[in-house]
Amino acid sequence: MKRFILLFFLTLIVLAGIGAWLVIGPATAFGDKVYHLEIPTGSRYNDVLEKLDTGHIVHYPAIFNLIARQLDYPERVKAGRYSIRSGSSLVSIIRKLRNGSQDPVNLVITKLRTKEDFAGLAGRKFEFDSAAFISYLNSNDSLSKYGLDSNTIMAGIIPNTYTYYWNTTPSKVLEKIMQSRKNFWNTGRMELAAKKKMTPEQVVTLASIVEEETNKNDEKPAIASVYINRLNSGMRLGADPTVKFALRDFSLKRIYNKHLAVESPYNTYRVTGLPPGPICTPQAVTVDAVLNAPDTRYLYFVAKPDFSGYHVFAENYKEHLLLARAYQQALDTFMKKKNQPEETGN
Repeated sequence: MKRFILLFFLTLIVLAGIGAWLVIGPATAFGDKVYHLEIPTGSRYNDVLEKLDTGHIVHYPAIFNLIARQLDYPERVKAGRYSIRSGSSLVSIIRKLRNGSQDPVNLVITKLRTKEDFAGLAGRKFEFDSAAFISYLNSNDSLSKYGLDSNTIMAGIIPNTYTYYWNTTPSKVLEKIMQSRKNFWNTGRMELAAKKKMTPEQVVTLASIVEEETNKNDEKPAIASVYINRLNSGMRLGADPTVKFALRDFSLKRIYNKHLAVESPYNTYRVTGLPPGPICTPQAVTVDAVLNAPDTRYLYFVAKPDFSGYHVFAENYKEHLLLARAYQQALDTFMKKKNQPEETGN
């Protein structure tokens, strides 16, 4: 009898240990270090159970269900994106979901060229899709409170890293970016823009052209001065990057006459003044290059013949032609050497 009682209690201890292990021991079924469980807005408890089961996220969905009910999770389902680490217990997973302890999503904005690029980036990061976001970016009614419209909205996008939750709405995503824009355009920058007789949006639009012309930060102010001089003299900007934007072909290496014929308000070879909006989201250093552009008489620039990536500047067309010819000759020599067959030894 004593032996039976001892065996009974041993069995209870073993079962209790197994039960405890199932509750607080590792319960994840996926192979990666982290699984990102996305619970869409409006989801019910059964939707979560189905995701756990079909997604092979936990080993024991039935036990998850049992514990979840004990912890009142079915009545407290919260939408969001939850990072579940490999080896997590059922209790820790349920508590994370019940408390709505989402893990943040970083929206990293560097260079974007179009609203479609922006929408595509956001659509990959958030619950809403790119179509919903582009619809918001095209809504002048939604953008008017920021003093922007569907053409100028990209002038308000300051490259930076923005932190949100996965189920943030398009309006809230843009609201945080617009706050960054407000902080960027401090009193000092606003005064510099006013001295240039430009609005912040015009400054960013011009900076976007400069951004596409060079990656040499130390010569951006000089390039900016060229375009400012052209604007002030009524001369067309004639900026190749605007033609690429008009064609939506950013792979073009050279611009030919056939490209210049494109009908678009962004084609600065055909229209006078700035395009309706920026052709990319420029860096802060490029915006500041426009704001601090020196007073020059430069109207032209061309790549240096040493292929350093820098440019030489000219005040008149005659001088510019000489500099352009020097670059073309250097380029022709380079290409001839490049295409020349290598000599073989005898």
